[in-house]
Amino acid sequence: MSKILHLHSITEINSFMDHKVRHPLVEVIDFSQREERFEGGTSITCDFYIVMFKNYCGNKLRYGRKPHDFQDGSLLCVAPKQLLTLDNEREDRQDMMGWGLFFHPDLIRGTSLGAKMKDYSFFSYETNEALHLSDKEKHILYEIVQKIDAELTENIDKHSQTLITSNIELLLNYCTRYYDRQFITRKTTNQDILTRIELALTNYFQSADIREKGLPNVKYLAEQVHLSPNYLSDLLKRETGMNAKDRIHYYLIEEAKNLLLSTNKTIGELAFDLGFEYPQYFSRLFKSKTGMTPIEYRSLN
Repeated sequence: MSKILHLHSITEINSFMDHKVRHPLVEVIDFSQREERFEGGTSITCDFYIVMFKNYCGNKLRYGRKPHDFQDGSLLCVAPKQLLTLDNEREDRQDMMGWGLFFHPDLIRGTSLGAKMKDYSFFSYETNEALHLSDKEKHILYEIVQKIDAELTENIDKHSQTLITSNIELLLNYCTRYYDRQFITRKTTNQDILTRIELALTNYFQSADIREKGLPNVKYLAEQVHLSPNYLSDLLKRETGMNAKDRIHYYLIEEAKNLLLSTNKTIGELAFDLGFEYPQYFSRLFKSKTGMTPIEYRSLN
């Protein structure tokens, strides 16, 4: 059984990386200057955010369902309380490089960045959904990280938090831009995912036991295409203008319209056929999406 190590503070990650503590709530570590001291097979959870770039494997990392080896220079963003596992396999390289930005939620609490963190959904992506950076993108992010690093060498004063958090926010905003670019460059793959999502929804609503299963949810759809729920929602939003939940509702309403016009079943019967436990929930959702109740829609068509 793997050992589980919980890191509560930035001071603890500094200790494990044999790095001098410069700020209690944020740190930048140059991996080319530090030896990884975690044993293979160790699982780690942290109370802070991690933004990590490497061009080498080191201990192979598992985050979520799949391993991540940092080939081709990729960026991984990890939210607090997520489980990271270091495999036993290691790769030693002379040209290893990379950096890690570690910041505690207390650093950004009460700031504009703190209020926006939920919008950076890539912190909940799987490792196989990591951001692959071009050379230009690597350089831009590294320049921002260097600014944070330079600020950490100064004495802490009343301006420190503002300058550090503003640069972290800038870094994350660039990550958002680059993820948008990655969604575009993977358009062929995305179209295949959209096709599989449509097929999954079709099969789900046509299954005989939908009454027992209830309505499909985002987690179910994500599992059908082997993606994280957040990544799937963001992909669908960019490709169709609707996130995963909206897509489910869109498909549901279209199915409901077909059933309303092709059968004589009561609204209650249709609601149960579509996986609703209570007919009033179906009627409420239908009206919110169409502006009409199911009965009104049937009578007008």
